[in-house]
Amino acid sequence: MTSAKGKTVVYISGSWDLFHVGHLNALKQAKELGDFLVVGVSTDELTESYKKVKPVIPFAERRAIIESINIVDMVAQQSALMDIEILKSYKVDVAAIGDDWEGEYLEGLAWMEENGKVVYLPYTRHTSTTLIKRKIIGAAYDLIRAELEREFSIDLAAGELRKSEW
Repeated sequence: MTSAKGKTVVYISGSWDLFHVGHLNALKQAKELGDFLVVGVSTDELTESYKKVKPVIPFAERRAIIESINIVDMVAQQSALMDIEILKSYKVDVAAIGDDWEGEYLEGLAWMEENGKVVYLPYTRHTSTTLIKRKIIGAAYDLIRAELEREFSIDLAAGELRKSEW
């Protein structure tokens, strides 16, 4: 399957928040599926609508990160998941998406199954934006606890308050 210019156009999209190696793996795998890689970056509003939380990194910065990756040929602002209008406007031949979306209905994927090809990419299991956020929360808790214990002579682990020099 190739576009009019003889190149296979691949589309992959995501929020790309807290960009990590799993994101990079997905982009590399998508690039291997064709000649021209278009990457959709979800707007802040779209990301919040399906993740139920605002992205940490604002849209413009997430877009700039994706634009700076040399295997990415074009970046599109995505306001709907697997946006059919983007798929049509870039004459996408292959839509790539993480296998964590397999079995989910997205109108754009259904359209691509009729008008092109959908490839489910293996999800990088050991990392995700959610896992990174959990690690940050855990680290923040540890930092706050250590600071309280140091500043106020509180032993939170033992549940006791020691005399302090405040």
